[in-house]
This record gives sequence, structure tokens and C-alpha cells, in this order.
Amino acid sequence: MSESNGKALLEVENLVKTYIMGEVKVRALRGVSITVERGDFVAIMGPSGSGKSTFMNILGCLDTPSSGIYLLDNIDVSKMTKDELAGIRNLKIGFVFQGFNLLARTTAIENVELPMLYSEKFDSLEREKRAAKALESVGLGKRTHHVPSQMSGGEQQRVAIARSLVNDPPLILADEPTGNLDTKTSIEIMNIFQKLNDEKGITILMVTHEPDISSYAKRIISLRDGKLLSDEKVVNRSIAEKILSDGKLSENGEFIED
Repeated sequence: MSESNGKALLEVENLVKTYIMGEVKVRALRGVSITVERGDFVAIMGPSGSGKSTFMNILGCLDTPSSGIYLLDNIDVSKMTKDELAGIRNLKIGFVFQGFNLLARTTAIENVELPMLYSEKFDSLEREKRAAKALESVGLGKRTHHVPSQMSGGEQQRVAIARSLVNDPPLILADEPTGNLDTKTSIEIMNIFQKLNDEKGITILMVTHEPDISSYAKRIISLRDGKLLSDEKVVNRSIAEKILSDGKLSENGEFIED
């Protein structure tokens, strides 16, 4: 691996993942190499079977590669045990999923507190304080005691984003975060992601199949057949703040109808 420039948060070299299915070997990843610097916003695209999900599972420390190197914040996580990977996930990564993954009978603030329950750093009062602050940052300061069934899809995704932020991770992995949302709500969610990236410097990697959504990122990586097809900077980046300046989004990211 080439020497790090000190800005790299994530470095992957010659990543290979092979699944054994009976007598058949399936190579989901075939030697992928990328570097992601701190503060980057990367969209990962590719057709079904391209290796996107496998790649994100490895980047999220949910799986390990068959071979290759993966450095996360200068830590080699390629060959860690499941317990070691769990510790790294809780410390370094926030997750946002297409299906929100909220506990149905648990309030917004309790859902956001969940990642902190695996750490001994915070007592109950500190957990509640941090969770409330995270919800406030995504425009849900007045919805802290609502359960998911009392919230719209967009509000549920905001709770999920707040949950991903509560441990102050340097990296957020978002898997099709607008996949279950309409266009209006998708714009609101992407506005939040852009603000987290531009104003707080949080590094974001996002899987999406929607070109319009990928254009909110700063860089687009395309995979095909388990290989890196292209890695390009976004030239005409969709800026949610431009919509805000045009009077179509409120300050907390909510869409305002004309």
C-alpha cells in the first residue's frame, strides 16, 4: 500500500472476497483498491451483483475480506475477530439504512441512545443529553418522545441519522438512505447529509442506485462484476443549500411547498 498522506480515513488495497457455495466459488470482490480522505463524501454505485453490498459490509466491519488490506483510521481491521470488529464499529462508524432499522416500540430519543449502551463512557443522563442534541441537529427536537409509528418515513430516517451521529464517529455509512422515500423527502435527507459533511467534516460513504442522489456527493465510485469500474469527482454537484437559498427548504432541512 502506498504511504498515507495523513488525511486518509479509509484505505483499501486489492480487496478480494470469495464466497464458497457448495462446490462453487463466487468472487464478489476482485481486487478493489480505493483511498477515502477525511471529509470526503463518496457515492458507491453499480448494478445488482456488482459487489456493492459486499464492499459496504467489509467497510462497515460487518464482514472480513478473503484477502487484501483495509485500514480504517490507520487501524488494520482486515483480520480482526468479530468482537474486535464490533468494538471498532461502535467507535468509528455510524450506520444509516434504507429501512431505518428503528425499534418499533421505542421512542426517538431511546432509539438514538442505543449505540451508547454498548459503551461505558456515558451514564444515563449523559446519554439522554447527547441523544437530545443529536435529534435537535436533524430538526427533531420536538419529536423526541414519539415512537416510529407516530412519525413519517422522513422523520424516521432523521432519527436513524441522529443515531448514527451520537457517538461522534468519523465515518457514516449510508445504504440506500433515500430508497424508501419520495422525492421531496429525499431532498430533505440529502440536505442533512450535505450539512454534516460540509459543516462538520464527517466522512460519508453512501450506496445508491439513483444518479440524482449520487450527485449530492463529491465523488462517485462505480463497481461492476466485483471490480472498480470508475472513480470520478462530481463536477455538477447537487447542492441542497441552493434549494434552501431559493426558499424551498427551511433552516432545519424541511421542504416548503410553493
